[in-house]
Amino acid sequence: MRRRSLLLGGLAVAGSTAVLATSAAGQSMQGHDMASMSDPEELPADPYAAPGAHEGGHGQMTTVGTVDHQQNGFDPTAMLTEWDVGTVSTMDDGRTLRTFEVEAIDKEIEIAPGVVFPAWTFNGRVPGPALRAKEGERLRIVFRNYGSHPHSMHFHGIHSWRMDGVPGSGLINPGEEFVYEFDAKPFGCHLYHCHAFPLKRHMHKGMYGAFVIDPDPDLHPEYADVARSRLLGTPENARWQELVMVMNAFDTNFDNENEFYAVNTIANAYSQKPIRIEKSRPVRIYLVNATEFDPINSFHLHANFFNYFDTGTTLTPTLRTVDLIMQCQAQRGILEFNYADHEAGMYMFHGHQSEFTELGWMGMFDIVEA
Repeated sequence: MRRRSLLLGGLAVAGSTAVLATSAAGQSMQGHDMASMSDPEELPADPYAAPGAHEGGHGQMTTVGTVDHQQNGFDPTAMLTEWDVGTVSTMDDGRTLRTFEVEAIDKEIEIAPGVVFPAWTFNGRVPGPALRAKEGERLRIVFRNYGSHPHSMHFHGIHSWRMDGVPGSGLINPGEEFVYEFDAKPFGCHLYHCHAFPLKRHMHKGMYGAFVIDPDPDLHPEYADVARSRLLGTPENARWQELVMVMNAFDTNFDNENEFYAVNTIANAYSQKPIRIEKSRPVRIYLVNATEFDPINSFHLHANFFNYFDTGTTLTPTLRTVDLIMQCQAQRGILEFNYADHEAGMYMFHGHQSEFTELGWMGMFDIVEA
C-alpha cells in the first residue's frame, strides 16, 4: 500500500510490526453537513466569515482520537520547551564541563491515535532529548546502548574523528558504553543522530535529536546583545518564547515511503492542542529536519513573516522577512518572529508540501494577550 492511496479514516495501516489499534486514525469533515448546504436559509449570513478556532483547517483533514502521551513517556507540548542541560562541574583548568547521559532503548510509541510504531529511541523518546550547552564548554556524553542493534551518536559540530560516532569510531554494540567528549563549537542549532548502517533505517526509526550550542557573548562583543538573547538563563533570553521543533515522519508499513508526518512525532499534535503564544513577547524556533525518505521538508508561517538564521551559526539573519523555508534532511536553523501587531487568535503553521500537511504536519499558534 503506497502512501498516496492511504485513507486515514478507513484503511488499517499494515505492517509486520506496526500495529493499528481499534481506535484507528481517521480524517474528519465536521462542520460540512451537505444537507444543510442545500438549504440557503441555513447558510451563514456572511459566506466569508472565518471558521471557529478549531474548524476549517485544510478541510479539517486530521486524525481522530487522542494519543496516550503518558504511555508514550513524552508529551509533544512539553517537548517544545524541554531542554536537557546535563550536569555541570568545573575542570582543573577552570573550564565548565557539561555531562549528558543518553541511552538507546527499543520502545513502541504511539505516533497517531491507535497507530503504534516500533521505535529505536534516545532516552525513550522521539525525538531524543534536546541537548543544550554554551559555546566553549567541554561536553561529555555518556552513551549506553540498551537496544537490540549497534548504535552511535554522531554530532553535527566540530570534533575529533574518534568522537564522530561512525563505524570505526564510536559505534556501540548492545550492552556497551562509550563516552563522547569534545568542545562545544560552533554555536548554533545542530542535531545529533545515530550513524550506524543501514543509516536510513536507524534515522527513520527515531534516533535523532536537537543539539543547541548557545553563543558566548564575551566572544562576540559586536553582537553581545543578540548573543545574550540566545544564551539560556539570561534576562535577555527570558523575554523570548523559545520552542524546539523537530520535523519527522514515519513509514509504518516499511515500504520506504512515509504514512505520517509531524513535528515532534505526534501527527496533528499542535492542531489538536494549539501552542499558546503571548503576543507581546517574541518567538524563537529551533527547527531541525529529521525526515527520512523525502528529499526536503518545509516550514510555512501563516499571516506573518520571520527572519531565518540558517544553521544558527550567525548572529545576523541569513534570510529576512520570509514566510517559508525549505530544509533537506539534517538541515536546521533558527526562526525569529513576533505577533505584536496582530489581533489575538489562531494562526496556522505547517509544511508546505500539501501531502505532508494532510498526513499530520500542521499546527496552530494560539496568540493571546499577555
